[in-house]
Amino acid sequence: MTDSPIFRRHRQTKIVATVGPASSAPDQLRRLLLTGVDVFRLNFSHGTQENHGEVLARIRALEAEFDRPIGVIADLQGPKLRIGSFAEGAVALRSGRVIRFDLDPAPGNEDRVCLPHPEVIEAMTVGSTLLLDDGKVRIRVIEKGPDFLLGEIVAGTRLSNNKGFNVPDVMLPLSPLTPKDRRDMEFALEQGVEWIALSFVQRPEDVVEARGLIGDRAAIMLKIEKPAAIQHLDELIELADALMVARGDLGVEMPAEDVPSLQKNMIQKARDAGRPVIVATQMLESMIGSPSPTRAEVSDVATAVYDGTDAVMLSAETAAGAYPVEAVAIMDRIVARVESDMLYRSIMDSQHPGLGRTTADAITHSANQAARAVSAKAIVTYTESGSTTLRAARERPPMPILAISIHDTTARRLALSYGVHTVHVTKGISSFGEMVPEAMRIAQEYGIAGIGDRLAITAGVPFGRTGSTNTLRIVYLEPEPQ
Repeated sequence: MTDSPIFRRHRQTKIVATVGPASSAPDQLRRLLLTGVDVFRLNFSHGTQENHGEVLARIRALEAEFDRPIGVIADLQGPKLRIGSFAEGAVALRSGRVIRFDLDPAPGNEDRVCLPHPEVIEAMTVGSTLLLDDGKVRIRVIEKGPDFLLGEIVAGTRLSNNKGFNVPDVMLPLSPLTPKDRRDMEFALEQGVEWIALSFVQRPEDVVEARGLIGDRAAIMLKIEKPAAIQHLDELIELADALMVARGDLGVEMPAEDVPSLQKNMIQKARDAGRPVIVATQMLESMIGSPSPTRAEVSDVATAVYDGTDAVMLSAETAAGAYPVEAVAIMDRIVARVESDMLYRSIMDSQHPGLGRTTADAITHSANQAARAVSAKAIVTYTESGSTTLRAARERPPMPILAISIHDTTARRLALSYGVHTVHVTKGISSFGEMVPEAMRIAQEYGIAGIGDRLAITAGVPFGRTGSTNTLRIVYLEPEPQ
């Protein structure tokens, strides 16, 4: 932690923190940033638009204070499927009993309860599974009518009012964007967030719908939390700008033992495609109420880092927990410890994605190899859209990537990506000759490189053309002539 107006991280994997009542005050946001947060998440499942707008303004003030681009994710709630209420608030359950789910809004009892989603009833089939209360109650559908389901209780002992439910084995005819989500999304876009995170994504059409509404005003992050999304994973990654491995809902709708391998697979696929990926949900869950995590949680965070994720995320730990700053500090230490392990570097080096076919891909790959060969202190990218920098991050180099952009939105989006230290410059650079001394100046200013060090610099010539990376230069930082 430092009070200096200029600072940088000494780790490659980024930390995302969710803002809530425990972390929304200006001094608390400042402490979180200085302790290790790179990107903030605004969870629109909670709070008001006014609250989120105030938090975003505070984040932008911190950005100006520290001259450091900070990414912000607006995480939309998505459809919330819930049953109705019970006359006595809750009912006891017993395996083998049958319960009816129907559209009648009257309070339920042990024999029936309202399921106010006709489209869900329509989509269900005999043999389908209903999971209620985060999977604590499991129901198997044994009969279906035009406006009701009969389900046999397979597991569970109690069910109370308005519990949420999941349907793991059925593709539901629901858009991931509810009317509330559309209002929240438009507000977030007007406020200028960098990322819109979509919940409840099931199929490629869901992303196309969102893209039509968002355009180029923000990047799209897909939360992979439905089994149906796994079936379309390659298409979804291609359509998205980033991925979030939302293990909480995945662990409810799929066997828990499947989630670790899915996590590794999603990270690898996202990396191959050059898309940033976040591992999220319950990473340091016990720290909501405890000043220290469990050993299993430490191992869980470490595993995500060993898997090569771009970022790890804290949810309730920083939004509503008693120890938000401590949670970030511990996550920062875990990440740094893993990245200093020789095994980590050997894993990253052994999992290089396939070389792309473009000139930009070839130059970026060469920059990584050349930077290693000359022990360069950083790979420098001058980028308009961020594509050059994302290619560099895809390689998972051992040295930082210094990304310089004249566009503040590009700089903020890149704050999520592996190893990237972003710098927003206000003065345009019109030639490679101008860029080299500017890169050397910035690298020294941020303590990335000093006199006698080398930098590997990539850019596109002519300047200002997106995706035109075609130049690589190794530069040596010489002392000023006396």
